[in-house]
Amino acid sequence: MAKMADIDPKVPVLAADAARETPRADGLRVISDPVRGSAWICAQLRQAILEGGYAHGEKIPAERQLAQAYGASRTTIRAALGQLEQERLVSRRVGSGTFVNFRAPSDAEDIAEQTSPVELIEVRLAIEPHMVRLAVLNATARDIDRLAEAMGRMADGSIDAETFTELDEQFHLVIAEATRNPLMLWLYRQINLVRTHSQWNEMKDKILTPARIVEYNEQHRALFDAIRSRDVESAVAIVTNHLYYARRQLIGADAA
Repeated sequence: MAKMADIDPKVPVLAADAARETPRADGLRVISDPVRGSAWICAQLRQAILEGGYAHGEKIPAERQLAQAYGASRTTIRAALGQLEQERLVSRRVGSGTFVNFRAPSDAEDIAEQTSPVELIEVRLAIEPHMVRLAVLNATARDIDRLAEAMGRMADGSIDAETFTELDEQFHLVIAEATRNPLMLWLYRQINLVRTHSQWNEMKDKILTPARIVEYNEQHRALFDAIRSRDVESAVAIVTNHLYYARRQLIGADAA
């Protein structure tokens, strides 16, 4: 008999497979199809990603959760995630989990291409000080742990500009998540969208030298310490200075 497991709210079930679900008295759903394999599970997750069930940069459920939800072994789940990684729909980070790479085309891409790196920093200056204020007030212990993890990955002295940019986006996105404000989180995801486009890609190798990455990480450490200690004024001052520093580097690189 197939193993049956509760379906996590974030684990999708294709409409065509709905008849295979079995309702329970407590309202949870279980799937009783005995022939599911990695290809089927991969298709489920692929559809959820392509249809926006998981946002770009979002962490999908852990292998253990997926295995329980789909009634499959972790080896089968790992194979499904490996296929999604080959398709470049997800990236898998040892010790951190699996994150969505896919971003659906949208009108936001047009504004992203029109926005210069300096204009982006000016918008960040308008938003992030208050975002940090909310994060200091609302961050949970888990948020603090996630910030520490993101900062630790950035502190690796061997990372290049491309990797640092990705990790920097994740660090600031965790701060946005810690605000517990869904609109703020959505706004920050749009900011990260702009950071992926060509004008920033042309700038980052000029700006993100190894020495400057070290400086940015010192600023990240100070910001993390202020958030962890619930020091609103210091956190707001640090992120404001951090962004003004980045703005000066961008203007200097643009003039070079």
